[in-house]
Amino acid sequence: MSFSISGKTAIVTGAANGIGLAIALEFADQGANVMMVDMDDKQLRKEAGNFPEDGNVRVFSGDLRERLTIANLLSATIDAFDRVDILVNASRQMLRTDPLDIKDDSISTMLDQNLLTPMRLSQAVAKRMIKQADEDGDEGSAGAIVNMSSISACRTNPELMGYSMATAALDQMTRGLATALAPHRIRVNAVAFGSVMSASLKNTLKEFPSYREDIESHTPLGRIAPPRELADTVRYLSSDASGFMTGQVVTVDGGRTLIDPVTSPAH
Repeated sequence: MSFSISGKTAIVTGAANGIGLAIALEFADQGANVMMVDMDDKQLRKEAGNFPEDGNVRVFSGDLRERLTIANLLSATIDAFDRVDILVNASRQMLRTDPLDIKDDSISTMLDQNLLTPMRLSQAVAKRMIKQADEDGDEGSAGAIVNMSSISACRTNPELMGYSMATAALDQMTRGLATALAPHRIRVNAVAFGSVMSASLKNTLKEFPSYREDIESHTPLGRIAPPRELADTVRYLSSDASGFMTGQVVTVDGGRTLIDPVTSPAH
């Protein structure tokens, strides 16, 4: 099976910075058509500025929590590239939760951003993939969906309770959609990461520099990985090389989850 994604069309959300950006750039470098999506229009266009306007990269800015925005995104992708083969749900929100504050709405906010939004987008894209497969008439893969999750889904940290709940639900959504879409030859997998330099971790380390040493000391491989290392795993899950994988949550954390979770911050 081929690891190539050249010529395929991918939608990558959260593509203005951090992990989403690394994935979008990796896909573009590997010859895929990429629709970079984010709410931050200014940063999005800045990052995409090195690509020719009529090349293999396009940008779309908008709030994907709105159903109309999802419909517009899909239309823009089809207009630009005629089809969509890969969806990477990399847009995330990470907020701290006060477990004892009844007025704290962080949990509902993160469930909306980290669970319901990728769910609705996956549903819309999957319908398009099914239509394409019917039109193409072939028996190969009809598409691949990759969700960006976190090791927080299986770890306990009261301050990150909402984020943990949302990522745990995303993992279960991945399994559920994988089962539902398998008859249509659409694969759905997730990547649970930790000790990776996401945009949120980068901001955290600016505020709390001492966290770096703590994270590295609780990561068996002894370092924080750059986002591009995560992008390689996402490319694999998007390619035919993983053609018999679906419903899996692949952990990329330098061995972080092998360490006692109580002693380590959940970044």
